[in-house]
Amino acid sequence: MLLADAAQSVEGKLYVLGGGWSITGPDPSPGGLAVKVEVPWDEANRRHRITSELVDGDGHPFLAPTPMGEQPLKIEGNFEVGRPPGIMPGSPLDMAVAFNFPPLPLKTGTRYVWRLSIDGHSDEDWQVAFSTRPAKA
Repeated sequence: MLLADAAQSVEGKLYVLGGGWSITGPDPSPGGLAVKVEVPWDEANRRHRITSELVDGDGHPFLAPTPMGEQPLKIEGNFEVGRPPGIMPGSPLDMAVAFNFPPLPLKTGTRYVWRLSIDGHSDEDWQVAFSTRPAKA
């Protein structure tokens, strides 16, 4: 996982603009999350659920403003990776996905974490953290 100013997934490849940051703000700006998933051979040709959620440093959901009031910021979707012809049996299969988000009203001087889960499973390596700068004096 990689934080970026913007990201795209095109034909299995990630295109990243302004990638690799871990500090932002204090003014809101758009951002992106680039994700490369290695799907195990035995999990190919099956539908999977991917979820990315933004939480604060204490693990509380970030609440984004919506027309229906504040809601936890969570991006969800399904994916299925097929085995291409000629691939060696047992090889993991790559899957690239990019999430882009508008400027968010993040609190200044705060730590945040994007957490990824697949089919309800997560791992410490499946997260990327960032901080917001303190408010301007």
